Amino acid sequence: MRTKPFALSLLLGSAGLVALSPLQADERIEVVASFSILADMVHNVGGDHVNVTSLVGADSDAHVFSPSPTEARAIAEADLVVFNGLQFEGWMERLIDSSDYSGPLVTATDGIERIPYHGHDHGHAHGHDHDHDDHGHDDHGHEDHDSHDDHDHGEYDPHAWQDLALAQTYVLNIRDGLIDADPDNEEAYHDNAERYINEIDATDAEIRELLTEIPPSSTIITGHDSFGYFSNAYGLRFLSPVGLSTEAEPSAANMAELIDVIREQNVQALFHENMTSPAIINQLAEEAGLEIAGTLYADALASEGEASTYLGMMHHNATTLHEALADSDHDEHGHEHDDHDHDHDHDHDHDHDHDHDHDHDDHGHSH
Repeated sequence: MRTKPFALSLLLGSAGLVALSPLQADERIEVVASFSILADMVHNVGGDHVNVTSLVGADSDAHVFSPSPTEARAIAEADLVVFNGLQFEGWMERLIDSSDYSGPLVTATDGIERIPYHGHDHGHAHGHDHDHDDHGHDDHGHEDHDSHDDHDHGEYDPHAWQDLALAQTYVLNIRDGLIDADPDNEEAYHDNAERYINEIDATDAEIRELLTEIPPSSTIITGHDSFGYFSNAYGLRFLSPVGLSTEAEPSAANMAELIDVIREQNVQALFHENMTSPAIINQLAEEAGLEIAGTLYADALASEGEASTYLGMMHHNATTLHEALADSDHDEHGHEHDDHDHDHDHDHDHDHDHDHDHDHDDHGHSH
């Protein structure tokens, strides 16, 4: 942990020497997270022991983010850096290199069951047949740092936080990174992670209850292809005009194809995303004669309100989808939704100690 000077205050008079409170005496570590969702997770696990800086803020788009010297300085002064991986932050490797940061790195997606990205195909429904056989802990998504264009996410969908079961792995990775950076507060990080995982479990149960009332035949159209993990977790079908990156622009042929899909599949509503331009969805709504049913949050938290926290964001999305698409005759269809409750076999032992000796050599930084 970097040391930062502080002084005791000597007060004149009968009060004499006043001791610092525990919070004043405790030296917080500086943690830099790549974007707002990770920053909120770090805040929940780190609690009073961390100061968290988010490089890409609320309602902002990490896909088109362009780091400045200010962000490089923030990383250089950090005790811990946390990023998503799976090429979500195509700019991260260069930023770390330019900052000369040599501290611990947390790749939040290490160890998750990754969903292969099959390319932008309106005929492909995100769903339940994703092949995780090649998943393992031996490569940990270090293909993130290959020579790709910043907006080419590679062979895996990086939006894994959209599955609350996988978010538990994020939390455990963050916990272990905090312990690496600040072993004196290991017990607090374990306790905070346990509490947060329990909150994640409770939110997941609420979301599943809400989404069972949405007919499984529903098709949901959003601004970009960011809900694959949500689809895989909760059994809903998502389509979008563009692929994984918001920077891509749909072709006229893609738009025409999607309008055909909207009509063929009797799509009932379209949804904006908070950090993308509404123009494309507005155009689709006008040409297809549909309403905009609300705003979903994919890659960034809201600046305020329920969706300004990660769990609030997930609950907001489920509530918005439920309000737009829930079947009013749910009692007749209740048994059709049993397949929504997928059994994520992520046997997380909440008290399980991950190996804290993370191997960051693949990042090219000596610690």
